[in-house]
Amino acid sequence: MNDRFFLDTNILVYSFDQSTSRKTDEADRLINQGLTTGKGVISYQVVQEFFNVAYRRFPEPMHLEEAEQFLTSVLRPLWTVHSSPALFFRALQILERFHVQWYDALIVAGALEAKCGILYSEDFQNGQKFDDLEIRNPFL
Repeated sequence: MNDRFFLDTNILVYSFDQSTSRKTDEADRLINQGLTTGKGVISYQVVQEFFNVAYRRFPEPMHLEEAEQFLTSVLRPLWTVHSSPALFFRALQILERFHVQWYDALIVAGALEAKCGILYSEDFQNGQKFDDLEIRNPFL
């Protein structure tokens, strides 16, 4: 593994959450670090989940222009893991070995496929390991 890091959907969502400035600031820092260093990674699943939240759960749903701008300037540069049969097979193995939920297994599989050393998320136990991948909750 190397110094690449994977950003789970909740990191991107918190960058828009004005109700908790501490989480927003940390999410913005991680996203900017990922973009400026080229070390940040997301998967197709993160893109899908983000837009689902942005259009259905944001207090004010995202507008088309804002969505297109975010896709172009943030999501697309970070998006290196695409859907593939190999990714699904790896997720199935992770699901069975670590007893996690399917969508969590896909996130972990994406981070492992991208050879990330860290997965930033609040959806797993901080410090949890999946082989050489370590979970870090940046909001603790």
